Amino acid sequence: MSLVSIRIITTDVKGLVKFYEKVTGMPIVQYTPDFAELQTKTATLAIGSTKTLRFFGGEAVAQASKNRSAIIEFLVDDVEKDYERLADFLEPYMVQKPTTMPWGNKSLLFRDPDGNLVNLFTPTTPETIKKFESKQ
Repeated sequence: MSLVSIRIITTDVKGLVKFYEKVTGMPIVQYTPDFAELQTKTATLAIGSTKTLRFFGGEAVAQASKNRSAIIEFLVDDVEKDYERLADFLEPYMVQKPTTMPWGNKSLLFRDPDGNLVNLFTPTTPETIKKFESKQ
C-alpha cells in the first residue's frame, strides 16, 4: 500500500491554488474549476471544492475550513531560505518560525487560508537526514 494523495476540501479552490503555488514554488494543475493537484516526487496534494463532495455522498462527508488535527508537511532543502523567501507573504498565517524539533527536523509552521496547518521542514540530524534521503 502507498499513500499517494491528500485532498483539501475548500470553498475557494482558486485561492488555495495561488497560495500553494506561492509557498511551494511549483505549478498546480487545475483540471476543472473544482479540482486541482500539486504533484510532488512522493505524493500529491489535491484541492477539491465542496461541490466535489456530491460524488462521495454529499456535503456532510467533509467540511471546508474545519481541520484541527492534520498537518500537511513538505520536505524542503533549506527551511531557513524558504522562510526568508516567504516571511512577508506568510505573516498573517504564521504559527511558528523555523524551530528545531526534538526529533531532528527544523520546522516552519503556518496555516493556509482555510486554516489547515502546513509544515515546511528540513532534516538536521544525521538520523533524520538519512531517514529522508530517498524522498528528496
